[in-house]
Amino acid sequence: MKRIIYPIFALLMVFSVSDAQSQCNPEEHTNTCIPKLSTGFNFLKSYKVDGQGGNKDKVEYSYVFTKGTQYMINVCGPGGNTDGIVINLYDSQRNKVGTSLHDGQALAAFVYPCSTTGIYYIAYTFDGSTSYCGGSALGFKR
Repeated sequence: MKRIIYPIFALLMVFSVSDAQSQCNPEEHTNTCIPKLSTGFNFLKSYKVDGQGGNKDKVEYSYVFTKGTQYMINVCGPGGNTDGIVINLYDSQRNKVGTSLHDGQALAAFVYPCSTTGIYYIAYTFDGSTSYCGGSALGFKR
């Protein structure tokens, strides 16, 4: 009986350790992002970006933007960088109106001056990400 139990126990230990290492904790990244909003921007909302270790290729949220308001969206990944997380902003018609991707590189933030009130979709994708985990903050300025 011991011959069967030991190998099973050893396998369970390996799987539990590898699972613990791959878990995402976007809350800590979100807490890092909030103070990184530029001066003059007021914090509105935070977003958890959990790509489930690469199983999800996109994480999306929606928010109502108001005409005449500037919005800043930033992203923070492990080690204080973006870790390849790209922010794409779409209007209510699903037209891309902003992105953090510039010259093939994922920037940590971008500002969108809203010209039409409506629902906007904030989509996070992973371009060469190693952890598929991060946090984001949305801020506004009038």
